[in-house]
Order: sequence, then C-alpha cells, then structure tokens
Amino acid sequence: MTCGNDFAAWELACPQCHALVHSEQLAVLSHRAQQFETDEDFAAATETWKKALALLPYESTQAEWVRTHVYRLELAAKTAPPPEQKHKWAKWLGPLAPIAIFLAKAKWLFAIFKFKFFFSFFAFLWLYFVLWGWKFGLGFAVLILIHEMGHYIDIRRRGLPAEMPVFLPGFGAYVRWKAMGVSLRTRAAVSLAGPLAGGLASLGCVILWRATGNNLWAGLARVGGMLNLLNLIPVWVLDGAGASEALDKMERWAILGICVVLAVLLREWTYLLVAGGAGYQLTKKEFPPVAGRATLAYFAAVLVLLGAVLHFVPGNGFDLK
Repeated sequence: MTCGNDFAAWELACPQCHALVHSEQLAVLSHRAQQFETDEDFAAATETWKKALALLPYESTQAEWVRTHVYRLELAAKTAPPPEQKHKWAKWLGPLAPIAIFLAKAKWLFAIFKFKFFFSFFAFLWLYFVLWGWKFGLGFAVLILIHEMGHYIDIRRRGLPAEMPVFLPGFGAYVRWKAMGVSLRTRAAVSLAGPLAGGLASLGCVILWRATGNNLWAGLARVGGMLNLLNLIPVWVLDGAGASEALDKMERWAILGICVVLAVLLREWTYLLVAGGAGYQLTKKEFPPVAGRATLAYFAAVLVLLGAVLHFVPGNGFDLK
C-alpha cells in the first residue's frame, strides 16, 4: 500500500483511505485458492482462504465473503470422493497411471494451446509472412511474442493471474491480467518487463548479426529496438504510461532528461518522443506519495539497453543506414 498515511503496525487497512495493507499478498492467495478449487482440492483451497482471512479486517465485506466461502468449501470437502476414487480410471494404465494423473491435474501445461493465443498468433504470423516474407515475418512475430511473454512471466512469477498473450494482426498484442489491489510499483515492473525482454531479444539479434554478417538479424534488431522504445512513450496504453505512474514529479523530470541526453548522444530522435510523453506526465496534478527510485532505475536501464541496440545497428527510424 502506498497511500502514505500513518497507521498502527497491527492494522490491516488504512483508517483513512481504507486500502488493504496486504493487498498484493491477498491477490496471490486468492489466485492460488481458486486454482485449488479448479483442481477440486477443497482442503487446500480452504487452508489458503483461511490464510487470506487472517489478513483482512474482521468486519470488512471481503472477510465476510471469505468466511461464507470457506464454510461452503468445508461442506464440499466432506462430500468429495477420495483421491483414489477420483482417478479410478487411471489404474487401467498400469505404470503410466502416475503420469496420466499428473497431466490431468496440471491444466497449466495446456495454457499455451488456448484458442485465443494459438489462433491470434498464427493470424499474426500469416500477415507478416505476406508483408515481408517468411524469414523476416517469423523473426518479427517472435520478437513481439518475447516482448509479451516478458509481461506474462513477470506477472505469473509474482503469483498473480494472467492470460496468455493475444495478438492483433497489424496492431500489436496484449496480456490480460488482474491488477486490482496491486501497487503502482508492481504495475510499473510488469509494464517494463515487456520492453526489457524485447530489448534483450533485440540485443541477441545484434550478436547474431555480428557473428554471421547476415543483415536479416540487423533489420530485426533495429525494428525490435525501435518498437520497444516507442512502447516506452508514457502515453495512452503504452508500457511507458504504466511505468511512469509509479514515478513522482522529480523522477518524471529525470526520465525526460535521460531521454534528451540519449537522443543527443546517440542521434536517435525517437527518444524525444519518450521525453515528450514524460513532459505530458508532468502536467498531471497527482503524483504517488512515495518515491519510485527502483522504478526510475529500471526505466532508465531499459532506455539505455535499447539505446545500445540502436547504437550498434545504426540507422534512421526503422531503416538501416
């Protein structure tokens, strides 16, 4: 919680703004409990909800809902069949039975085959195959995939729920996740994880270009670096906007200054667009009460990484020299 108000260490919610102190941990526990319920492991789900209940104010609406839900789960646990009956069918598979039961429970293994991800990615691939040929089209689509997986992996490693990326041919892609109750700093880190992954992938293309001399890799590096840099402009739904929300006024000035310096040093004028977006963010009246120095350092590091990629593959905009 980052409201900045003072309250006793034992309190579970801010007495002034009523924000929950343990909102991020509650989001993780809630997601974990729902996964247990999906697997019909009602005992584990009940224990997880009870852990969440201990972090909620007793009189809150959320606590009342959890108590009612725990009661229903305890009833369900009493009527659920024993594990040996639930997977009775597996005994016919002999030594393969443990593997079959594991796969039946591990629904997350099949997340990558969800229809929206599978269909949208191949539609995305087809469009860029047609526009640029299969080699560059495939490389471009993979760079976008790596960027989006940067968001997805960062969200999931925090124990938060997220869907696999959905691709919009001709426009881009996005990862849908539940950010309610998550701090501005966490949202900023998730926003920057995509450009970081995309920047590292573009740097990998630079290394392959230097090793092989194949200009295909140079083109992919240049395009990847430019797209990720444009995505850091702090406006609208771009990743830079999500990252800048965690920065106070002085830190937004710092991003503006860093971008101007990088634009002049590298002669990459796209940085001025990022600087302009930072200037727009300075016109807002509200800023977070707690400084986001870690976010500032993260943001600056990604800007420098992308600058290194564009420096090693010189050009104008998306074109090579």
